[in-house]
Amino acid sequence: MKKSLLSAVALTALVAFGGNAWADVMFGVAGPITGPNAAFGAQLQKGAEAAVADINAKGGINGEQIKLEVGDDVSDPKQGISVANKFVGDGVKFVVGHFNSGVSIPASEVYAENNIVEVTPAATNPKFTERGLWNVFRTCGRDDQQGGIAGAYIAANFKDAKVAVIHDKTPYGQGLADETKKAMNAAGVTEVMYEGVNVGDKDFSALIAKMKEAGVTLIYWGGLHTEAGLIIRQSADQGLKATLMSGDGIVTDELAAIAGDAVAGTLNTFGPDPRLIPANKELVEKFRAQGFEPEAYTLYAYAAVQAIAEAATNAKSNDPQAVAKALHENGPYPTVLGDLAYDAKGDPKLPGYIMYEWKKKDDGKYSWFPKS
Repeated sequence: MKKSLLSAVALTALVAFGGNAWADVMFGVAGPITGPNAAFGAQLQKGAEAAVADINAKGGINGEQIKLEVGDDVSDPKQGISVANKFVGDGVKFVVGHFNSGVSIPASEVYAENNIVEVTPAATNPKFTERGLWNVFRTCGRDDQQGGIAGAYIAANFKDAKVAVIHDKTPYGQGLADETKKAMNAAGVTEVMYEGVNVGDKDFSALIAKMKEAGVTLIYWGGLHTEAGLIIRQSADQGLKATLMSGDGIVTDELAAIAGDAVAGTLNTFGPDPRLIPANKELVEKFRAQGFEPEAYTLYAYAAVQAIAEAATNAKSNDPQAVAKALHENGPYPTVLGDLAYDAKGDPKLPGYIMYEWKKKDDGKYSWFPKS
């Protein structure tokens, strides 16, 4: 009787333990959930959460439900390492994130050492996928791609402009500025200024005065929307008539909230907007019904979850090594970005960057639209 009772207790414990340990596959989504770049953190979080909910509603991955944990790195590399280590301790196997290249690169090394696949929706610095790590992928493009597009666009449309190349000294911002500068220079356009500013700077009066003295008519900005919005607004206030062009780091409607009406005519590169894909209409409307506009990297995060799930199904395994192998070698996999396949480095085979222009919408607010 005692042996039988102990066996029953052991069996109950095993079932309970199995329910916790085997019934869920752990995902993490990481980015700047708080801080000045929280708009992008919200995009990553909302996109990942929606994809997880939709996949779980269809039965999960290989019979396991996805459990999603959120990590706030505040766009800080040290905090990103802390988030990565917490994910390791919590048993996370797949990470959607991070947002910043300067956070994604060091965090990816923690993940590589601990058998975790990382798919970033937004980190565009080439170094992320150039180090030969087994576990890194992205659903976005690279700075050498969008810098090439921007540089060629400047040469074709601003050939006689006096160009200032300004960056925020981060791996993303300086990397993008340098790639654009390289392409622009190769096409025969030489900048009249090349300057770095600090993340978090608020007063750009001295920089703007220097640009006015140099006769700058085009500012190429390598960095995020927070400083870009201030540069745009303060340039207008100080009488500098110059167009600002940038990359994917300014693609949030919060840019217009900072820059005001001076944002009109601002240019930026980004991939084809997945909100405009007809097959995504129902999903986009679902986000909007919940009071969230799925701009910029929202659907790139959604696609990151989809790619992992599709590769796991293809591999018939939720083991990160098997999933990484399926991402590299198989596919393409259907996602909200289109059919997604990866090269040996972990870069996606997707359409390239295009140019966008900031214009006023019918409701009087500004946003970014494909340049006609």
